Parts: sequence; C-alpha cells; structure tokens
Amino acid sequence: MKARYRYRMYPTAEQREMLSRTFGCARVVFNDAIRCRDDAGKAGKLLSDAEVQRRVITLAKQAPDREWLSEVASVALVQSVQDSHRAYRNWFDSLRGNRKGPKVRHPRFKRKRNRQSARLTRNGFSLRKDGRVYLAKIGDVKVAWSRKLPSEPSSVTVILEPDGRYYLSFCVERQAQPLPGVQHEAGIDLGLKSLIVTSDGEVIDNPRFYRKRERKIRRLQRMASRKVRGSANRRKASKRVAVQHRKARDARTDHAHKTALRLVRDNQAVYAEDLAVSGLARTRLAKSVHDAGWSQIIRLIEEKAEYYGRTFHQIGRFVPSSQMCSACGRVDGKKPLDVRSWECTCGAVHDRDVNAARNILAAGQADRLNASGARVRPATQAAAR
Repeated sequence: MKARYRYRMYPTAEQREMLSRTFGCARVVFNDAIRCRDDAGKAGKLLSDAEVQRRVITLAKQAPDREWLSEVASVALVQSVQDSHRAYRNWFDSLRGNRKGPKVRHPRFKRKRNRQSARLTRNGFSLRKDGRVYLAKIGDVKVAWSRKLPSEPSSVTVILEPDGRYYLSFCVERQAQPLPGVQHEAGIDLGLKSLIVTSDGEVIDNPRFYRKRERKIRRLQRMASRKVRGSANRRKASKRVAVQHRKARDARTDHAHKTALRLVRDNQAVYAEDLAVSGLARTRLAKSVHDAGWSQIIRLIEEKAEYYGRTFHQIGRFVPSSQMCSACGRVDGKKPLDVRSWECTCGAVHDRDVNAARNILAAGQADRLNASGARVRPATQAAAR
C-alpha cells in the first residue's frame, strides 16, 4: 500500500530563493494549463494532455514573458501540468457521476499566498548517504529524519507552509502489518459535544483545538489587518497567525492519529456512518465541524484498518441511527439536538449517542453479512418485525 512520510527540511538562504522560484514557476504553469483548457473549451476545441504541456512549457519557454521558466527544474513544471490534468479529469468524472464522494468543482487557480508545493519524480531528486536530499537545481538540503523510510520513494513533494516551514513529503510503498485477531467489534457515532461515542458507551471528548486558540488568533488577525499592505511587518504578523493555525492543526492531527490507532487496535471491525461533512460545513456549524475533523478521523481509521489487517465499513447516511431503538427496533421519529436521552415505548431508556452507535454497529454487521451472501437484516430491525 502507498503512504506518505513527511519530514522537516532546513534549506539555506540561497536554496530558499531557488525554492521560491520553483514554487512560482510551478504555480504559473499550473494556472496557464487551466487557462489554456478553459480557452479551448470556450472555442469548442478539445486539447490533448500533450498539447497543453507543449503550449504551457515548451512554447512558453521561448516567449519573452515566460523565458524564466528555464531557470527551474523541468520535472517540477511537468508534474505541475500533470496535476492540472488530474484536476480536470476529477472534475469531468464528478460531472458524469463516475466519481464517488462529494462533488468536485472546476479546478481553481493557485494563489501565491497559500501553501506552496512542487513535486519531483525519481529523476529530480536523490537520497544522499550523509542524510541530505538532493533536489534538482536546488542542491543538497538538510532534512530532520524523524523515522526511516520503509522503501525507496517514488516521488517527493517540496512544501512551504504559510508559517514559513519547509517539508519534504515522500511517496513510498509499505507492507501491511496485520495485528493478532480480536473478537470485539465497535460502532462509532461522531458528534460535536463528544467527538466519538462507541457502542460500548465509551466517550471520547472533543478537544476543540481551534476554539482554544480562537481568541488569540482573532487578536493576531486584527493586528495583521492594521499593518500596511505589502510591508514586512504585515508579513511577520500574518506569519504569527499562520503559526497559531499550524499549532491547532498539528494538535488535531496528533489526536486523530492516536484515536484512530486505538480504535483499530482494540476492535476487529469498526463501523461508522457516512456523514455528509461537506454539506454540514456549509451550515452555521461549519467552524465546529471543521474543528472536530470528522473526515480526517474517518480517513485515518480506514487507512490504519487496511494497514493492520482490520475491517472498516461505513453504513448509509440515511439509516435512522438516532431515531431507532437499539433494543426493539422501533423508529420513533426525528428528535431535536437538545434531546440527549429518551425512553422508548418498550421501556428502554437510551442515551442518544450510545443508541446511535449501537444501531450503526448492527447495520454495519448486517451489511457485511449481506455482502457475503447471507442476506440478513440488522438485529434491531429483525426484532421489530
């Protein structure tokens, strides 16, 4: 299975200047490729990938306003054009309904002030014996190796975060390491008050990493807005804002990794609900939804389950997990969010989240049995009938 290993990089002043040129050229080539396809589409023409690459790289280098593209490694430019091709394919597949997941929008232009990146394939980098990494037209850069690479990397992405830190992200192949089997399975219900509630009644609190730093971030943002646009003081103030966002993001990622690993290690199978996170992120709960990081947790559980030989399955988002009694299977109708516990007509008293997690567990186990050909209904629904 493929994985990404990320390490901190410490370039020199000259290397930072060359990296800045590389990021800028890769960004310009990507935007030119998007614009080239858009113009061709308006004219009723269909350009091949090779023709787009020829126009935005080969012919552009001969033009006076793009001759500086020759100063950086060509492999970074080619990969940037490949990224634009992939973005268009994802968009077209989403329009045709051939792509799973949320709808993909039209490719957007890259901006100078966002996170910058450039990808290099095997002919654009190499690992030195002294621990440094050679990057084409940049030289040997110092890297902080926090762990060993499991295999020879096929590509590396050079990243500059808004807070000024540089990273190398290697794409590698690694072998799965199955854990000894266990007899326990769990359903999980994601929420905002409690991040995760399991079918066993375990509650994992929502740390709210961004909310804890929100007051400081707002103060730093006000300070940055008062600085003169384009000044060095404004760049420094903006970097201080980015540092606070990075600290919240790193803490959230670390917590998500540890939570996902514990769930996968302690359960042979983990079941979750297929939430419409992108839709919830457009409501008044958007900030809280992003701070909880539901999509990140689900993705990490799925990746770790594959790596450690466990099972992960998502049930349909329209299963009434919060409305159904996990004891008798009766569907009691929608309940407002402020109703945290309720009593069924059968006499069972339920905690809203624990009951939903138990229904998710039953529905997930039924889906697995149906996939194997057993053709069964969830235990709660069978009991209701």
